[in-house]
Amino acid sequence: MATGPSSSVLLSGGTIIAFNEDAESLEVIRNGALLVTGDRIAGIYDTAHPNNLPADTEIVDCTNQIISPGFIDTHRHGWETALKTLSPNTTLPDYLARYIMGAPSIFTAEDIYIAQLAGLLEALNAGVTTSLDHSSHCWSKDRANAGLQGSIDSGARVYWSPAFHNTKEYPLSQQIADIKEVAKAKPTSNDLTTIGVAYDWWSIAPPEDNQAIIALIKELNIPVSTTHYLGGPWMANNSPEVLKPLGVLDTDMAVVFSHAMGITPIGASILRSTNQFISITPESEMHYGHGHPNAHLIQDQAALGVDTFLTFSTDLITQARIWLQRTRSRLYDKVLERWQIPANNPMSVNQAFLMATRQGALALRRPDLGVIRVGAKADLVVFNGRSPGMLGWRDPVAAVILHTNVGDIEHVLVDGKFKKRDGKLTFDGYDAVVDRFLASAERIQKAMVDRPDPVFEGRHWGLCEYGHAEVVNACHGSSTGYGKQFLRKD
Repeated sequence: MATGPSSSVLLSGGTIIAFNEDAESLEVIRNGALLVTGDRIAGIYDTAHPNNLPADTEIVDCTNQIISPGFIDTHRHGWETALKTLSPNTTLPDYLARYIMGAPSIFTAEDIYIAQLAGLLEALNAGVTTSLDHSSHCWSKDRANAGLQGSIDSGARVYWSPAFHNTKEYPLSQQIADIKEVAKAKPTSNDLTTIGVAYDWWSIAPPEDNQAIIALIKELNIPVSTTHYLGGPWMANNSPEVLKPLGVLDTDMAVVFSHAMGITPIGASILRSTNQFISITPESEMHYGHGHPNAHLIQDQAALGVDTFLTFSTDLITQARIWLQRTRSRLYDKVLERWQIPANNPMSVNQAFLMATRQGALALRRPDLGVIRVGAKADLVVFNGRSPGMLGWRDPVAAVILHTNVGDIEHVLVDGKFKKRDGKLTFDGYDAVVDRFLASAERIQKAMVDRPDPVFEGRHWGLCEYGHAEVVNACHGSSTGYGKQFLRKD
């Protein structure tokens, strides 16, 4: 497990990206200090060396460093870590056929556990302190339990949300019974991992299945639920309009709609009136061809997520950077289409930063996360301001959103405890985790590579027809340069 600090830690001399609750805006404190006592931020100072500190306070020199709140990933599939680099050129139908439909016959409970653990440690290394995990690995009781245990053992803050799907092999009634058993047995001493609910069948399941999920949510007092909602030509139509009449939005439970690219004006109005959020996963949505017709219009009720990091990195800063430039480009294009020159920038780095931090916390209804203020949870990230890519920064928010990378992260704290220190994870036995994971990944990847490619003809799940995107040419000559994947090791 991760190592623990003294009861109080002072991060001294850094530039702090704090949050002013009254103004609802970021504040920057230069050459200041931040006191952590237990699991909370106990003090924020405009001097590097404040007086009257607790007697046992450990001083951590943060001179020339940037102190940020931890980043919050509101949509991820942690169990997919072992599939990394298998599908760099995939589409969503291909991903669904290969992995969502094909994985249950390959993954064991050990595979799920070690992939979930390794993936969350990867996230911690990248400054992601809180994750909403849409745990679509719950194909049996042992594999569901393995994902939960991997989340607990990681030391990250995780909303582990088992995905319920009524199947012949694992009926919904048994899934619900098993999760009730797990919830009762889960140690109350560990409050970093919280059980949520993931359910993607609101719009097409029999009413009795939906009611069974609602009953489970009420019985276990589930704090967070999540669902995939795409809209447009895609099938996943778990929209706010569908969930509103079921009574699950007007409660204390947070409901996060993943993607929601095709959200309607009525759906947006429902989100605002019920204070529910969407999770935008920009790199995933661009990679798979989801499209972004409307998500930029509801950013006041939106946070960011990573999604299927088997196809890209797990750091949320990259997602914030991509979404910032994607939104800017889209809104600039509207001006250019009128043959006008853009006279202003439509989205700021501050807004992107908030979407990666505070907005994620609000999506989970956790105002004590994603901000630096007295009384908030001590989930923190410290960046090295003297790294080669950071030299010369003046605006710390711009530095984080536009110039940092994972290698710039010196320290990560969750609940006041160091999970990464001096550039290295503090997880005890990490080398053993790496060995276990690589052995599991080798077996899984070989099995996946040996399978024939899926074929797509006619219509996607009987609905919209498949279409073909124009393939670009990156070479001068007879070859386009598209090439093949390099997956064979023999």
